[in-house]
Formats: sequence, structure tokens, C-alpha cells
Amino acid sequence: MEQVTTQASEPYVIEMLHITKEFPGIKANDDITLQLKRGEIHALLGENGAGKSTLMSVLFGMYQPEAGEIRKDGKVVQIKDPNVATELGIGMVHQHFKLVECFTVLDNIILGIEPNTLGFLKKADARAKVLELSKHYGLQVDPDAKVEDISVGMQQRTEILKMLFRDNEILIFDEPTAVLTPQEITELMQIMNNLKKEGKSILFISHKLNEIMEVADRCTVLRKGKYIGTVNIADTTKEELSRMMVGRNVNFHVQKEEAKIGEAVLKVRNMTVASKVHKNNAVKHVSFDVHAGEILCIAGIDGNGQTELVHGITGLEPLVSGSITMCGMDISKTSIRKRSVMGMSHIPEDRHKHGLVLDYTLEDNLILQRYFTPEFTNKAGFLRRKNIRSYANRLIEQYDIRSGQGPITLARSMSGGNQQKAIVAREIDKNPELLVAVQPTRGLDVGAIEYIHSQLVAQRDAGKAVLLISLELDEVMDVPDRILVMYEGEIVGELDPKNTTQEELGLYMAGAKKDEVTVE
Repeated sequence: MEQVTTQASEPYVIEMLHITKEFPGIKANDDITLQLKRGEIHALLGENGAGKSTLMSVLFGMYQPEAGEIRKDGKVVQIKDPNVATELGIGMVHQHFKLVECFTVLDNIILGIEPNTLGFLKKADARAKVLELSKHYGLQVDPDAKVEDISVGMQQRTEILKMLFRDNEILIFDEPTAVLTPQEITELMQIMNNLKKEGKSILFISHKLNEIMEVADRCTVLRKGKYIGTVNIADTTKEELSRMMVGRNVNFHVQKEEAKIGEAVLKVRNMTVASKVHKNNAVKHVSFDVHAGEILCIAGIDGNGQTELVHGITGLEPLVSGSITMCGMDISKTSIRKRSVMGMSHIPEDRHKHGLVLDYTLEDNLILQRYFTPEFTNKAGFLRRKNIRSYANRLIEQYDIRSGQGPITLARSMSGGNQQKAIVAREIDKNPELLVAVQPTRGLDVGAIEYIHSQLVAQRDAGKAVLLISLELDEVMDVPDRILVMYEGEIVGELDPKNTTQEELGLYMAGAKKDEVTVE
């Protein structure tokens, strides 16, 4: 294991020395040292809540540390806010994007450094630069689209272009692949390597060990806010990194028995859902069943109608036509609450927009769909706070949800991975008949992924129906009993994960095998 040094011979472009950052009830960074060489890709690895995002937020000027110092090119710098970071050439793509939803892509990219003459906005030059950057780096975006109307993957691209537009030389990527498709991840890895060749220095926060092994030069590991070590990627293995990260061996493959398939719990017939982004329908005459005792996965490249499909099933969007039946009852026009009470759980794609009330406490978020039941509300209509607290404490312990102040922590202040664990805990603990899980392990570390996958299998084995929507090829191949592939709003293939390959799956996802299959 490489020891931390501060020798002058090392050409460090950024040094974070003995950084300590505290929040109420938690020491997020406890005496951490991180050193970034010029022109390297340096990975930062750790469990959810290990302090990775906090450390990078200190570097970007969003937080001020209680102790320690930051040096750029050997000189001590005071980064009081993100504007100072930008002046120093430091850019950051945040895990939860910092975009104005009602603005266009172009307006978001130039926000804060708008080109103008005598106070009059000049967008033509900026637009040309954005289009050139997007073409050069393979980050195709529509500069005139409103952010609220584009996919999460497109928002990610907008954030990266925002950083490149400012000509930053030190680039921080906080979980950049959490919302990308396999193809987009491959492209991003290439982009990062190209940036490195151009002399840019990259700090890359990730939970995905395969990506770190593929793209990083060195890796620093944190655990529970403490520095564990820095290793050269060429000298380590995925297993060793996972041991450093979680302190134990991790099983990378899902353990499950043969499925015992029961009756159809969910029946979707000729479902059509409109698109918010363009005039065509996003989901076109889709039909399928999800049975008790099975995990059915909808796979596909992001933006092929999966989001709208889930919104139609869960009641977030009305249907243009078609029908949805759950447990024998037509729920096509039923309210979201009624669907929930009838036994549908939903782990949503966008945890901030549809999963949490960020300014509520953790405990209140955990009872969002059940607060009106006798367990949590008395006959006079008042909340049973004692019951809520003990319920929250049970889920916090069971799902290892880490937060500074336990059940009274504001959801907004928790790490993305722990926000995700809270949603997963709430939805699975409802003991649903149908669990709709969209990207359930997005942004989670290997230990948490192992646990969530085991919970999905446990739901299946308890005779529940699980509808999994995933962009992770490993997850698509490993977790479900059956795979349906979506392409341009239609189901184009049905595959058995035991009898298919990632290559064949990829061909279906790209639409190459669309005409060769008929789905019952």
C-alpha cells in the first residue's frame, strides 16, 4: 500500500492535507489526506456515507473544514466558495445535479458566466462552443431543450459540458456513471481518458470497482470518514479494493434458488403513454405480465420509454390507451395512493423528485405512505410519534441507513446512497404484492448492493412480484428470472438470463434484433 508523502519531487496539482469536517452528530472527514498528480485519474472509493462527497465539497468550496489545508501547485489556497474554486480551475459534476429545471440546457451551461456586450446577452458564440464541445466529447445534447423535459442521463451530460465550457483543469466527477447506460459509461471512460491526455487531472468518486480498475491510475479508500490507504490500480485487485472499502469479503454474484412462478400479479395490455419531450408516444402498445414469485427485468438503453412505462404503471402519468390490472383489479385510472394501499411499492428513478421530501426528517420520510394508518395516527388525527420513532429505528438498523442524527436527520443532509437505502427500506417493508424497483442500487456501494439484491430475491421467494428496471448490465444478467428489452417504446425481445449473453442483450437494446422476435 502506497504511503502518503509530501515530497517536493511529486508533481501534485492538488493536496488536501489532514482535512477534518464535522456535522451535527458526525465527523464526516476525520484527518484525511489526498494528493492528486497532474494528468492522472485518481479514484476516491468508499461506502455510502464514508465522506467522499463531503471531501470533494470541501475542495470545491461548498464546505469549510474544521482543520487541515488545501494546496494547489504547492501553494496553500483558501477556497471560500465555488467561485474561488472555479477561478482556480476546479470544476465539479455533483451527484445530484445543480441545474435550474425551467432553464434550457444552454442557459444552464453558461449560467454565471453569460457572454455579453454592454449588458446584452450574446448566446450565438456560447452555443457554437457548446455544440463543438458536445461533438468533440460525444456528449450530444439539445441546447434548446428545457432541463425539466430531458432524461437524467442528458442532465448528466449538461453538467459535464458546464464544466468543460469553463475550461477547468481539475475535474471532480461525483458518481458520474450512477445515472448512465452501459454505452454512455463506455463513452464517459473514453472522455475521461481523452481529458487526461490533454493534461487535465481528474478526481473520480465511484462505487463501481470495474470502472475504477478500468480507468483510474490510483485509488484512495475511505471508510466511515477515515483514510484507509492509497493504492496503484496496476498493483491491486477488485477483491482487495472491496475489502479495504467495507472491511470484509463481498459476494459479487446473487445467490438464489430456482423461481417458483405463481399467478400473474400485474397485467399490462396495449399500454400507450405520451412523451413529454416529443410528439410521439414514449410507450407504444406494450403488453406483458409479472407473476408472483418472479423478478422480471425491463432492460434497455436510457430514454427508450422505461421512465414513462413506470410512470404509467405507478400512476405518475395517465395512459393514452390500454389497461393495467393488479391482483385482478383494473387500476388504469386509480390514484397513486390507492395503488399503494392495494399493495404496490415503487422505488423511483429520481429519488429527489419522486422518492423523498428532502426537508422532512428521515423518520417522516419512512412513513410517507403509511402515516394515516392506525399504527402511526390516533383516532383524533394526531401522529403517534413514539411508534414512528421506534419504527424508523428498526429500519435504520435493518438497512444500515447512516445519518448524523439518526431518525431526526433531515433527508437533504444525508448522502445519496443513504437516501436510496431509506427509500428501499420504506418500499420493501410495506410488504407489497408488487414491487416496482427502478435502478434500486443506483449510487450504492458493493456491500449495500449485495444486501438490496438479497432483499429483492427475498421478496420473490415470499411469493411477491418484482418488476425491476435497470440500466446496469451486470444487474440485468444476474438478478432477474426473465428479461424484456425495450427499444423506442416497444418490447423487442424476451430473454432468459441463464441462456443469453451480454452481447446478445446489447444487440436487442440497440434495436439490431428488433425484427427477429415476437413477444407473447
